[in-house]
Amino acid sequence: MKKSSLENEYLLKINFNDNRPGYASSPYKKNKRGFGWFMKKFFIILIVLALLSTISVGAINFYVIKSTSKYIVQPENAPKSDTMIVLGAGVYPDGTLSPMLSDRVKTANVVSNKNGTEKYILTGDHGRKEYDEVSAMMDRLISKYNVLPENIFLDHAGFSTYESMYRADYIFKVKSAVIVTQKYHLPRAIYIARKKGIDAYGVAADRPESYVGMPKYKFREYFATAKDFVFSLFNFDPTFKGVEHPISGDGTQTHND
Repeated sequence: MKKSSLENEYLLKINFNDNRPGYASSPYKKNKRGFGWFMKKFFIILIVLALLSTISVGAINFYVIKSTSKYIVQPENAPKSDTMIVLGAGVYPDGTLSPMLSDRVKTANVVSNKNGTEKYILTGDHGRKEYDEVSAMMDRLISKYNVLPENIFLDHAGFSTYESMYRADYIFKVKSAVIVTQKYHLPRAIYIARKKGIDAYGVAADRPESYVGMPKYKFREYFATAKDFVFSLFNFDPTFKGVEHPISGDGTQTHND
């Protein structure tokens, strides 16, 4: 049986295309998977991972803030505890406390006077001889607020909020505490402390006007909360553990650590 001219033309087209790169035994062209194709897929995967990470970080922040909100109280409602915990912040080269840190120390003393908690843990960065947050806080408590030196415990290796709370449990054997820092920082601090088994409450030390650099601090806090959520989940060790100094003892033993 003779093939029609259209059939012959179709068969010629197939035979012609079979010999060209990128074609199989059909007149339909295959997709080429070159470098560009792989880069496109790579960037799509990156975008998906970024979106998933953003959602995860947001969900963690929501959970931490929601689960700790009931433990943030006014100074007059803070329960009497084993100790006040004052978290470190910036100190100027001459030893003067930054406004943020000054407000934390002041608020801690106000709470102490109201609820009868006598002990203080001052925790912050003293990783270099020339930079000492904890001694600067102690000097303020003693000179301005007449706090007894033996009631002040210094945590020289509180390099992060996570490490401060870890060491409050591990070094100082704290069972209950009132944490003093700014409001944006309290949920993370309380969450970590409670994960360590400390019956922790928090009091905000904010002043009416905003602090310099607050948008940066809040942005950093957003990601630090997710980081410390993971650290608490896996119970990572701090930079230093050190010798135990129970909060029931004499705080002067920690002043030269």
